[in-house]
Parts: sequence; C-alpha cells; structure tokens
Amino acid sequence: MEHRYLGNSGLKISEIIYGNWLTHGSQVENDVATSCVRAALDAGISTFDTADAYANTIAEGVLGAALKSERRESLEILTKVYWPTGPGGHNDSGLSRKHIMESINGSLQRLQTDYVDLYQAHRYDYETPLEETMQAFADVVRQGKALYIGVSEWNAEQIRAGHDLARQLGFQLISNQPQYNMLWRVIEADVVPASEELGISQIVFSPMAQGVLSGKYKPGADLPEGSRATDAKGGAKMIGRWMNDEVLTGVQKLQPIADEAGLTMGQLALAWVLQNPNVAGAIIGASRPEQVTSNVQAAGVELKPDVMARIDEALGGLAERDPAKTQSPESRPS
Repeated sequence: MEHRYLGNSGLKISEIIYGNWLTHGSQVENDVATSCVRAALDAGISTFDTADAYANTIAEGVLGAALKSERRESLEILTKVYWPTGPGGHNDSGLSRKHIMESINGSLQRLQTDYVDLYQAHRYDYETPLEETMQAFADVVRQGKALYIGVSEWNAEQIRAGHDLARQLGFQLISNQPQYNMLWRVIEADVVPASEELGISQIVFSPMAQGVLSGKYKPGADLPEGSRATDAKGGAKMIGRWMNDEVLTGVQKLQPIADEAGLTMGQLALAWVLQNPNVAGAIIGASRPEQVTSNVQAAGVELKPDVMARIDEALGGLAERDPAKTQSPESRPS
C-alpha cells in the first residue's frame, strides 16, 4: 500500500481508503462488514472513512467495533458532521456550534476512540455563520477530539473562505472530500486549482461512479442481482444518473484499455483518480471482502499519458465538468 500526505500537513493516509457509506448498517450484515474491514487491514489500508449520518449513526458503531482490537496509532479514522442524525430535530443537522459539539462526542463514543484523525464538514451550511462553524472546529481541535479538519463538497469560494478563517483561528483545513471519477470531473476547473494553492488535498468518494465504472452494468441488460442499482435503501437513487445506455455503452469501451493495462475496470477507475496529484486517497466501499482485495491493487499503479488519452477518447463528452455542480443544500435538511 502506498501512502500520501494529506494537504499541507504531516499526516499520511493510505491511497486506498475504506469507506462504509451505504454498506455498514444498511446493505450488509455486521459480520460481513467486519470481514470487509479485516480484508482492508490485511491489504494494508490504514485509513477508514465514515460519517455520523451513515445509517443514522449505525455505520460509525459498526466500524468502531470492527477496529476496536487494532492499534489506534496505526490507523487514520475519518468522520463527518452535517446531515441529520437521531430523530432529525431542529438542531440535529447543520454546522452550528451546538450540532458540531454534540456530534463529535457521539461519533467518538460510537467509534470507541478518544479522537478522530480528521473531522469533516459534510456539506456547507448556508444557515450558520461560517465564523461560528470554524470556531467550533477550532475548539474541537484544541480539545484533542480531532487532530485535523476537512470539508466535503465545498466549492472553491467556500474553501477559500474556510481556509482563511481557519488560519486566523490557529488551525488549517487540509482536505476536501468531493465526488470525482472519469464521469464526474466537476472539481477540475475551480476546486482543484484553489486547493493546490491553499495546500488542501482531495479525498475522493465514488471513484467508480457507484460501480458503473466496474463495467458490471451492461447496456440493455438486466441489472445484476444484489447490485447497488437494485438497492431500494438508497443505492439505486444514487447510481440512477448513469444508468442509461449512452453512458453504459461508453463505459464498455474501457474494457480493452483495462485489459491491455493488466487491470480490472474497477482498478483502472481507481488508478485514474489517483493520477491526479491533488488527490491524496480514493474511498472504496465493499459488500464482500473480495472486492477490497481486488480494488486495493490499484494503489501505486501509474497510467501512461497515452492510456489517459484513450480513456478520454472512449468516454467522449459523457463526463460532467460543470463546476456549478459542486453544491450544498441551501437549507438544512431535516
């Protein structure tokens, strides 16, 4: 496993990160989830990403139990705050001081740890003054409950404003967690240049476009049984944007490129994301340990310029590049 520095900090994370969005506490039973975490550890993954909102706090608890016997200093545990938790009351979401302070305590309890390595604003909160949010994060760091602070799906302007306030308060933003893959490239125009300038890395989610880039979905064919596209608990909704014959036909053109590179299509998708020097790590999910074992082999793979060019040619104009697509809800969800 290769490791990369996260932003302008001394913290290293594994290139491949294990995440439990849509899986732990939802798609898979706890024993399977634990087996997937064990496979990640065996493969050299040291970085684990979760959020309090995943399965309404259950996912954090599953991950905490799975990692309980591990040496804490050898792990990087990442979690997030913003989306509704608990009964979804009027203060159970957003980035107010109240919600951040209560949420970090709940996350630490569920994760069975004294601190998280990275605490992330899961979206931008338009209803809370940014000064209040950043002051709360500064206090979380000073209390030793989080070592570093990051954000997720903030646009370039928001990242700049947050970075400036963080510096004034004596800490720094070191990461952004956006969606990024061959089909979703909206961060390339604005977010990546701003992040490079400020010393912020990307921690990428959905590097395989919810599994579409694995090639298992064929145009005109029935959906694979048990796949994310058949998951009524949320997976089918998330993957829906790419489930059309035009996209699926374009994705199938990647198969010979992957074959020539000696990679699976999933490994090719992960390796492609990791070619971006501003990307510190790519988050993978898994419903079976074998998926972890296969996907982790993308770490350290170098794709030559001609391979990158062939990928662009194969997907043509299918990739979304509009930077305005990086956005957060204008009001707090409930």
